[in-house]
Amino acid sequence: MTTQRDSQTATLLQDGRVLITGGYDAANFPGTGIAVPGQATPSGPWIRRSAELYDPKTGTFSATGSMSAGRMDYTATLLHDGRVLIAGGSDWEEPGAFATAELYDPRTGKFSATGSMSIGRFSHTATPLPDGRVLIAGGDNAYSAFASAELYDPATGKFTLTGSMSIVRSDHSATLLPDGRVLVAGGFDGTNFYKSAELYDPKTGTFSPTASMTTSRVDAKSTLLTDGQVLLIGGSGEADSAELYDPATAVFSPTDSLAADRIDFTVTLLPDGRILIAGGTTNANGGQSQDLATAELYHP
Repeated sequence: MTTQRDSQTATLLQDGRVLITGGYDAANFPGTGIAVPGQATPSGPWIRRSAELYDPKTGTFSATGSMSAGRMDYTATLLHDGRVLIAGGSDWEEPGAFATAELYDPRTGKFSATGSMSIGRFSHTATPLPDGRVLIAGGDNAYSAFASAELYDPATGKFTLTGSMSIVRSDHSATLLPDGRVLVAGGFDGTNFYKSAELYDPKTGTFSPTASMTTSRVDAKSTLLTDGQVLLIGGSGEADSAELYDPATAVFSPTDSLAADRIDFTVTLLPDGRILIAGGTTNANGGQSQDLATAELYHP
């Protein structure tokens, strides 16, 4: 890439390129080298405003427009019209979170401001709905987690509140189901880890409970499989386990475990339906965190 980044986002654009945005420079971050929420440190060049594009035709990265602010723990969501919605996050300079949002237009290579959320959020989820709107749910602001949710409408450029979740959730997962509903699972409130789950129905604008996961998960990865089931993998506390949610029966059931404990890894659905799990860190070695270069495949 054109610059080193940690905790950046990567969004596949409609033309096949990949938009890389934000993140921070962990190696040169002031003090400990680790960004700490609420710790007053200068955002400066360590929190990235910049963005770049990866072109698979040439195998190269090139700079593109920059965001209005450096962001971490935000969401980047591809809209139906090809633009990318950047929402929330934090620059970790002061406690709290951004309510602001902006749009990246790949036709111009520029970011522009759009409507703001009702509250500042980071560690929330953003799920594109079949009608083009985006569901923003939960998150926190370094002081408290939220149960509230809102919808972004690209046609108006505005956020509007929708029904709230049954409990506050941060660092949860959200997955669009084939029938248009959204499965929200796990997360925590700053103290308690959750195994509960609920469903958002865009037709009614409400959340309703569904079965609970087999174990509590925070920061788990969730992926819709080609057969309509949802695969949930890892997460703090259960870094080597996985389970499946079947929308037809509304039941979670265990599936094969990972070969290694993994936290902060990536999950990618391949064209043949298998799932590639790569990298991350593990605490398996006597509690000492280690970076992983290994990868594994899940066969549905």
